Order: sequence, then C-alpha cells, then structure tokens
Amino acid sequence: MSNGPTPAADARERWALVLGASSGFGEATSLALARAGYRIVGIHLDFRAALQHVEEIKERIAAAGSEALYINMNAADDEKRASAIAAIESRFAERRAAGTDPYLRVVMHSLAFGSLLPFLADDPKDAISRRQMEMTLDVMANSLVYWVQDLYRAGLIGRGTRIYAMTSEGSTRVVPSYGAVSAAKAALESHCRQLAMELARKGSGICINAIRAGVTVTPALMKIPEHDLIIEAGERRNPSGRLTTTQDVAAAIVKLSEDGLDWMTGNVISIDGGEFVTG
Repeated sequence: MSNGPTPAADARERWALVLGASSGFGEATSLALARAGYRIVGIHLDFRAALQHVEEIKERIAAAGSEALYINMNAADDEKRASAIAAIESRFAERRAAGTDPYLRVVMHSLAFGSLLPFLADDPKDAISRRQMEMTLDVMANSLVYWVQDLYRAGLIGRGTRIYAMTSEGSTRVVPSYGAVSAAKAALESHCRQLAMELARKGSGICINAIRAGVTVTPALMKIPEHDLIIEAGERRNPSGRLTTTQDVAAAIVKLSEDGLDWMTGNVISIDGGEFVTG
C-alpha cells in the first residue's frame, strides 16, 4: 500500500567540499565520493614535500571520471575562505552555463591541526598557551560554523546537502596530551547540534552530523605522543578484532549521503565496529 507519491530523483550535479582533503579521512572520502560520481572540491594545507601526493590524489579522482578542484590554503583563514567560496561559485557558474545544475551535496569537515601540549607543566614553555588553545579550537571546531555560514549565505548548500564533521571519542575521554583537541572535539559536536537545529528551523533541508570514527591510523593520530598506547588500546577493545580504517569511514559517508536519510541530523554517529560501546 502506497503512502504517497515517490519523490522525484535528484537530477542535480553532485559536488563534495572536503576540508582536509589531502590525507586521512578527507583523502579516503574524496576518492570514495569521486568513484560514486561526485565532483570534488578539496581544501588542503600542504607544503612542497607533500604536494606530489596531492597531485596523485587529483589524478586518482580524474581517473574515476570525476573532477578535482583543489585549493591549497589555511581553512581557518577568513579571507582565504572567502576566496575559496568565490572559486566554487565561479566553477558552478561555468557548469550552469554548460547546462548542469551543480550544488554541494556533501560538505566534510576533517581538519586536524592543533596543539598537543599538556595544560600543566613546571616550565610554562612546556604547557599550552592561550594562543595555542584558541588556535586549536578555531581550526578544529569553530571553523565549521564559519564555513557553514558562508556556504549557506552563498546558496552553495541547500535541500539535500549533508554535512559531516569528524570527531572522536576523545571528546569524552582523557589522553595526557589531547586536552586542547578534546575540547575542540566536544565543541565540534556541540556546533553540529546547534547548526542542525537552526538549519531545520529555517526549513533548509540540510542535515549535519558528527562522525565518530574508531581508532584509525592516520597522519594526525601518529602525531599524538601516546599514539602507540592508543593503537594498542583500540586493538584490544574493538570487538571486531581490528582498527577502523579510513576506507570504513569513507564508505559509510557515501552510503549516508544517498537519498532517504533527510530526517537524520544532529547526531554523533559511530563508525567503529562497536569499539565505542565496548568501553
């Protein structure tokens, strides 16, 4: 028995904006979305030694039959953000002139740049400073709000857009060097809840959720001084018998971005093989 007409298929051209697109979760998700038919805008911050890897990612996206518009910049810089949005608008204007209807179907916030210093140390130089604390919160949490504000005002996101922000169980657990990042992850989850409520009240049709991956070997994890202990604990606790991979998370985001999940917003979604609930 039918409950009503079947919604028309979304024929718009799907793009994904990935903040932190050159490594870890952002890289894997960019490639997975490209294989799923998305065109990719990648925001990354890399210097000379890493730029060859960025070119390899772009080549793999092109080989999937997609398009890679990669911009090397500080994603937390207001002027750079405005410039990047202008570049997206320009490219979308070109696509509309070619007869397509582009929009950002997926926005992924996967920025991992912050201080890993403890709060307390006998020598003040060995403890986190105000500047380092504020930088960590700004890059890893608050920048999500500013990107969503500007994308929304520019009309680049709208009905059908799915926004994902990468969090971790560090938002509620203690690791000696992770204090500032833990605070950022907790704030990031709070920002997702607030944005979900405000976007829903505007009738925007935009969903936003935080993605809590299990312990995953990424460049960001390997910078944490306690990474060996974190990996060992993840392997011991995970009932699935292995760590999470970036491909696990990328595949889940592709699935979560399909049609039919427009009512799922404001959540923290675990992609971890049962690691978090095992405790």
